[in-house]
Amino acid sequence: MAIDVKICGLKTPAAVNASVEGGARMLGFNFYAPSSRCITPALAGALGQLVPPHVVKVGLVVDADDAAIASILAEAKLDMLQLHGHETPERTAEVRSRFGLPVMKVISVSEAADVAAAQRFEPVADRLLFDAKPPKAMKDALPGGNAISFDWSLLQGQNFGRPWMLAGGLHAGNVAEAVRATGAKAVDLSSGVEDRPGEKSLSKIKTFLALAQTL
Repeated sequence: MAIDVKICGLKTPAAVNASVEGGARMLGFNFYAPSSRCITPALAGALGQLVPPHVVKVGLVVDADDAAIASILAEAKLDMLQLHGHETPERTAEVRSRFGLPVMKVISVSEAADVAAAQRFEPVADRLLFDAKPPKAMKDALPGGNAISFDWSLLQGQNFGRPWMLAGGLHAGNVAEAVRATGAKAVDLSSGVEDRPGEKSLSKIKTFLALAQTL
């Protein structure tokens, strides 16, 4: 059974087209300024025009206020917002209500307590995404896309009231093991299909998406 894939941090028409042609179910556009994958709302809007209706366009924001989100949506027609910061359940519900879009809340994981905390977001988020929490000693760490994984056994046997995705250091060499270990039916990756941070590899995108069809 094929797993669903979200390719995040897309910046070019070529990478968008490769992701769509390879069968990605979601495409992520990054609006977090410190990230090498960050793009402007205008560019996201232009890239979004290349995306067919059946593929979900996701906007990644980190602790963004209403004005910042509104400015993004004014230029980029998105289907979902991904909250990748320290947003509370209350803020998650507020964003969902104010902007009328489904919301994916990222849960940063390093221990079992982090997974348990996801329950607080089940009533207010449309989807959960479990990503690796950056180690405190990691210099210049981003909220996600750091090419690091967490202990996948923390998700074994877990049941959630919302659809969920797995992220964190995934690539073609480890995704099969990750899916077996966690039971994930959907995965999200960025660094795993790059030649260097912020530069997508078309061949890696195609290879990963072809592999995902076999899992």
